[in-house]
Amino acid sequence: METLQEFLLNKGYTKIKLHLTKTNHFEIKVQINGEKGRFILDTGASSSCVDFESIDRFKLKAKDSMIKAAGAGATDMKTMMSKKNKVKIGKWSNNKVALVLFNFTHVNTALINHNSKPVDGIIGADILKKGKGVIDYQKKYLYLKL
Repeated sequence: METLQEFLLNKGYTKIKLHLTKTNHFEIKVQINGEKGRFILDTGASSSCVDFESIDRFKLKAKDSMIKAAGAGATDMKTMMSKKNKVKIGKWSNNKVALVLFNFTHVNTALINHNSKPVDGIIGADILKKGKGVIDYQKKYLYLKL
């Protein structure tokens, strides 16, 4: 019988290693507009997000947004939007990714308090849907369709 990995690779998927943090989050390496960063993979986040502090580093064209962000103990957070970004995860890439930008201080403070490293952002369900994502929790791999 074919393994999940064999099945997905034969269907044109690429596999990306996930790293389980001390906070029990999966962390993933991501390139945005050619710059590498550390992101949490969050299937419960509707949109992928980047910290305000990383706007210049990732060359994001930020515009004010009326949307208020909520999650991880914070509500009504000011956000900005950045459209048409190139996101690369492993061999998978997409040139038209919209990212929500907000202040990650509360997220990174919680991570640091639990002896984890701070992150640049969150990869959410929007990118998982675009890439037809499949997560192998046991083997710690994310598969995205090329």
